Amino acid sequence: MDRFYLIVSDVLWLRALVPLGVRLVQLRIKDRDAAETRAQIRAAREVCAAHNCELVVNDYWQIALEEGCDFVHLGQEDMDSADFTALRRAGVRFGLSTHDETELDRALDKGPAYVALGPVYPTLLKKMKWGPQGLDRVRDWKARAGKVPLVAIGGLTPERLPGVFAAGADSAAVVTDIQRAADPLARTAEWIAACDAADLTPA
Repeated sequence: MDRFYLIVSDVLWLRALVPLGVRLVQLRIKDRDAAETRAQIRAAREVCAAHNCELVVNDYWQIALEEGCDFVHLGQEDMDSADFTALRRAGVRFGLSTHDETELDRALDKGPAYVALGPVYPTLLKKMKWGPQGLDRVRDWKARAGKVPLVAIGGLTPERLPGVFAAGADSAAVVTDIQRAADPLARTAEWIAACDAADLTPA
C-alpha cells in the first residue's frame, strides 16, 4: 500500500493532482445525485488507469461494482448495508474506517485490505464525536491489526509524518492539508517527496 493516500472530493482535483505522481487516491463524493456520482467515478477510473494510480471509491460500493472499480472505502454505517459477499465475489477490496476498539474488531472480522484510524490529530475536515486519537493509539491499532495495513487520517502534515510512520501507520491519508493549501499542486509534490523519503527510513 502506498505511503501517500490522497483523498479528494471531486474528479477535478483528481485530474489536477494524480498526474503529479499520486499512486493511491480516494474519491470521496458528497451530496451529488446518482448520475453525477456515476459520471465522477467513471471519469476518475479513467484518469487513474492512465496514470497507474490506484482508485478507491468512498461509500458508493454498488456503483463501483457496476463501473468495474476494484477498491472501495466504507465507513461503519456503510458496513451495515454493504454486500461484502458481492464485493468479494467480484474481487473488490475494501478499506474500513475505525475509531474505537469495537469498530476495529468489527472491521478486522471482515478481512479488509486496510483499516483506517482517525482523527490522529485535530482536524478541520468535519465535526466528529471522537477526539484526536494520538500516536499511542496508532501504535495500539497497528499491534491489533497485525499484517493488515493501517491508514492514519486526520490533521496530518508532512512534518508529522516521521512520528506517524514510526508509530506503525503504513499509509497517511490527506484531505484538507492539500485542498486548503495556497498551492495544492506544490503541496502535493511536497507530500509525495516526504512519503517517498519516509519509505527509506526504518520505523
